[in-house]
Amino acid sequence: QVQLVESGGGLVQTGGSLRLSCVVSGRSLSASAMGWFRQAPGKEREFVARIGWSGGDIRYADSVKGRFFISRDQAKNTVSLQMNSLKPDDTAVYYCAAPRVFFRNVGTNSDEYDYWGQGTQVTVYQ
Repeated sequence: QVQLVESGGGLVQTGGSLRLSCVVSGRSLSASAMGWFRQAPGKEREFVARIGWSGGDIRYADSVKGRFFISRDQAKNTVSLQMNSLKPDDTAVYYCAAPRVFFRNVGTNSDEYDYWGQGTQVTVYQ
């Protein structure tokens, strides 16, 4: 059974930083692409970042490029999202996600992901 557990969210001032973590159980990150998505109140869930199954082929949403960085630690089976220069528009619940397929990259559409964590709240205030 695949389980994803996010942590690291919180309340931060504009310009601040947070580091989100997603601990994965039930599958090895060495074989799986992983993604981060977010959902703000009243808005649809949107793509934030993705790391390919090999650890490369990293993609970011235009709105976070240069500020957010996705990485993984295979030894800890954890995917992280370093968020810098945070803005109020970054306020949302952040989710990590994994596809069912192995050794294949998926894109930026949430429909391509089958397993989701419970989410962690990030609130950025001015």
